[in-house]
Amino acid sequence: MRTNTPIAIEQENKSTWKFLLSELKPKGKIFTPFNIISVPIILAGLVIIVIRFWKGIGSVTNLTQDIPWGLWIGFDVVTGVAFAGGAYVITFMVYILNMRKYKSIVRVTVLNGFLAYVFYAGALLLDLGRPWNVINPIIGNNFGTNSVLFLVAWHFLLYMIAQLIEFSPAIAEWLGARRIRGILSGMTIAAVIFGITLSMLHQSGLGALYLMAQEKIHPLWYSEFIPILFFVSSIFAGLSMVIFEGSISHKVFFSQISEKNHHAQKGIILGLAKICAGAMFVYFFLQVLVFIHDKNWVYINTPMGYWFLLEMIGFVLVPLFLFYQSYRKNNVFMIRVAAILTMLGVILNRLNVTVIGFRWDMPVRYVPTWMEIVVTLTVIFVEIWIFRWVINRMPVLRDAPAWAKDKH
Repeated sequence: MRTNTPIAIEQENKSTWKFLLSELKPKGKIFTPFNIISVPIILAGLVIIVIRFWKGIGSVTNLTQDIPWGLWIGFDVVTGVAFAGGAYVITFMVYILNMRKYKSIVRVTVLNGFLAYVFYAGALLLDLGRPWNVINPIIGNNFGTNSVLFLVAWHFLLYMIAQLIEFSPAIAEWLGARRIRGILSGMTIAAVIFGITLSMLHQSGLGALYLMAQEKIHPLWYSEFIPILFFVSSIFAGLSMVIFEGSISHKVFFSQISEKNHHAQKGIILGLAKICAGAMFVYFFLQVLVFIHDKNWVYINTPMGYWFLLEMIGFVLVPLFLFYQSYRKNNVFMIRVAAILTMLGVILNRLNVTVIGFRWDMPVRYVPTWMEIVVTLTVIFVEIWIFRWVINRMPVLRDAPAWAKDKH
């Protein structure tokens, strides 16, 4: 059983503004556990953000000249972008490899990726001492072409535009804009190819940012192959997020999903598990090669060495084995467990590179303040609110309207 697609504006005989205002009204219950928990945190986070821009970044964070990047970069940006990698992987599988069984999750994956990039780009502004300079690479005022950040900035901007084009047919269907929808659909393949290229570049580009920090990152997490490791890990990080988010969406938005897509979910999850297992095997093999090449045996019998083994064994090998076994045994529950472990492992790896293993030998270590944590939760919760709003109104999980299907 599924709900009907929202009625087009022309059919409702409403002006665009009246239609949009009507869509802003809440749908469903207001006092839910998620709303009750998230609203106070969001309000507190907004207050902290105002203080940050009013009194400076030092008023709400523990960042210093020695540790200029902390939780907002390490988790919100570097880790979050890895989890958004599912968008370029799924679109590559569907539009380039023509794996049609994954087509039903394309829109929700692209939406998740687009919102992630928008909000993590916003989080990046919080971490900049002079946030108004963020437009310099765009307008040509001090381009900074020698910096990897120049490439990352342009990749972020162009990839967000590409993802918006990929998702725009759903917006046109929601608005009932038939002619515009046809034009936007014709742009999808070009946007997908462009987006995949950009995403592959900046996934590795984020790792390249840390190539210049050889003396600051613990040897167990630094190598000249960080860009490759970041790129490969973004594959299984993004697909694990697709499995995790998809499992929740199928429960929360059950009524919006057609019976056909409900039945297809198990096959989709099993297929994603197989890809995750393959990507994680490549990643682990590369990590072993880097470990041997850099002769890091000397660090193993140390506290940081034990921490490294926990990451590699507990959050790479174990979920790799679970993905492989669950695919063979058609065990969806085990796949979901493996996806959660994989996500925790990706968070651990990115934080080890950017926070925990960064300036690891300093007498005073960086620890994020409670305000930094609240702002991070605010970014995540606001993203979920907007994600839910879009899902409840646009044909993302539900089928497209009949007139749009006729044009396929």
